Amino acid sequence: MSLEQRVTELEVKLSYAEDLLDELNRVVYRQQAQIDGLLRQLGALAQQVSELEPPQRRDLRDELPPHY
Repeated sequence: MSLEQRVTELEVKLSYAEDLLDELNRVVYRQQAQIDGLLRQLGALAQQVSELEPPQRRDLRDELPPHY
């Protein structure tokens, strides 16, 4: 195999590697955007729940198993 063929093969492999890296970067970017959106939704839901249910004091005696 000549040096020119080896260089050409390396250039082709580099091109594929660059394309793969670009695609992986796009996937990571989209996933992070989804995660950010889900975290915002979770925060909004947590806020709604906290507004619906005021904190209640619990009596631990009410939580004893029935055999006591």
